[in-house]
Amino acid sequence: MSPADSAPAPSTPGGLAAVEAARIAVDTLLDAGVRQVVVSPGSRSAPMAYALAEAEAAGRVELLVRIDERSAGFTALGLALSNGAPAAVLTTSGTAVGNLLPAVMEANHAAVPLVVISADRPEELRGTGANQTTVQLDLFGEHVRFAVDVPAGSDPRRAVDTALSAATGAFEDAPPGPVQLNLAFRDPLVPAVGDGLPVAAGHGVYRAARNPLALDFPAASAALPERRTVVLAGHDAGPVAEAFARAHGLPLLAEPSSNARFGPNAVGPYRLLIDHFGADSAQPIERVVLFGRPTLSRPVSALLERADVPSALYQPVPVAWYEPGRRTELPLDTLADLAEFAGRGAAAWLDAWLLAGAAAQHAVDLILAASPAATGPSVGAEVWKHARGQLVLGSSNGIRDVDLAGAPPAEPQATMFANRGLAGIDGTTSTATGIALGGRQETTVFMGDVTFLHDAGGLLLGAGEAEPQLRIVVLNDAGGAIFGLLEHGAVAAAGRYGDAVERLFATPQQVDVAALAAAYGVAHHSVGTTAELAKALSEPLAGRSIIEVRTDRHRLGELHRAIRAAVATAVEGLPLT
Repeated sequence: MSPADSAPAPSTPGGLAAVEAARIAVDTLLDAGVRQVVVSPGSRSAPMAYALAEAEAAGRVELLVRIDERSAGFTALGLALSNGAPAAVLTTSGTAVGNLLPAVMEANHAAVPLVVISADRPEELRGTGANQTTVQLDLFGEHVRFAVDVPAGSDPRRAVDTALSAATGAFEDAPPGPVQLNLAFRDPLVPAVGDGLPVAAGHGVYRAARNPLALDFPAASAALPERRTVVLAGHDAGPVAEAFARAHGLPLLAEPSSNARFGPNAVGPYRLLIDHFGADSAQPIERVVLFGRPTLSRPVSALLERADVPSALYQPVPVAWYEPGRRTELPLDTLADLAEFAGRGAAAWLDAWLLAGAAAQHAVDLILAASPAATGPSVGAEVWKHARGQLVLGSSNGIRDVDLAGAPPAEPQATMFANRGLAGIDGTTSTATGIALGGRQETTVFMGDVTFLHDAGGLLLGAGEAEPQLRIVVLNDAGGAIFGLLEHGAVAAAGRYGDAVERLFATPQQVDVAALAAAYGVAHHSVGTTAELAKALSEPLAGRSIIEVRTDRHRLGELHRAIRAAVATAVEGLPLT
């Protein structure tokens, strides 16, 4: 959609004053469902700041203030993720707007209704070299569903209405996603003499119910053919994937952030078992049903790429994570069509997977229990086991550790979140802060040390700002361990590039996390064993705390090889026919 389609007519002398236009914009935003706005301070955005302050005093909106626009963008992203409602972020002009790009990119690919409100100079100052002035419209390119420039003095209602419709997926064939409102303001940027904040009014706390969900479907029709189908639940698949697998008697292979990794059909270390049901096995996989977006595992990617295994994707609404025609799965928009494709599983098929899954989980548990020292997989398993309320998983190794070692519970224990739109490590603490504040319940976030340091500024809360109930678990192995598990690990082991792999990929660091936590006024606790971690995770949560888990990444490849070997041995002797 072109910005010109909804831009108001250019302003004329005697048009709306800046604060008056801002009040109209705020009223329209709130009427469209925005209840939380993250504000980064600035002069050109002052009219919106004053109008929002008036609305907050009247009990109509909740404001959060962040001095770092990148943190502000990810905090707003977390608010929208937690509540499922549009959240806005306000910035002044210039580089402030550019700092929102990472959060906007993530919101685009994850279909999150993030509303960017960028303040701008009026037309007569653009291109003149005026301070903090650049081309802001369409700065985010294809990463926003809609972008519009509202000239200074113009009525912004139509532009705001259109933007919120685009953000919430109201347009046909377009998923929800981020939008940009570029609002130009002309001096004066402050309220008129005599204006003031209204008498403060109490207001209800906005919180959408995002408790862990489980669904129930009737058993699949006996008329459906028996097929050796597996159900893959990728990121954001939802509990519908678990209910479908259970109703059809099919094994469920669910990523942690699917919100489907539970129930009687869920298989824990599934990625180590896919090859055991390959083309040459006694019971080869015949079909694949996919819910959500698969992002974690090369065995899963390889399975979906097999031409001899038909696959279907449940897609009842438009999605943002792939372009139509670019994937091989057959898109189906009804569960009835999906049932016809999947068929139903024979008892022997599901039993074989559950037997292999139990043996594999036991083998993983034994390997991890053999050493009291904490490792990535053992930490992932403990975090998964103890999580209640909301759990946020950082990218890189953390979420993969949970995927490998986290045993599926009988019922969902926590609502899961992860930035898997683009799977970046940036903004994780800020996103988790937004999720905790939006959900207003106990929240745990698990990440590596590099991810933590990347968003250290996300720990900063201004005086008087709301503090979330947030437990930050940092797996500190003094660098980026994931590259050692990829091809770069083999390059390093062969000695062909000396210390280059360690320096350029592992990025070793020696930051004092306890001192960093103290600088931001966050409680800190250091542990080194799995038992110590379990005790720390069981402690009551009050405000924010950091649990730093010190580990050694240099033997991580050896640990993963031992796990694969143990699982292979455990499964080889099973009667899987």
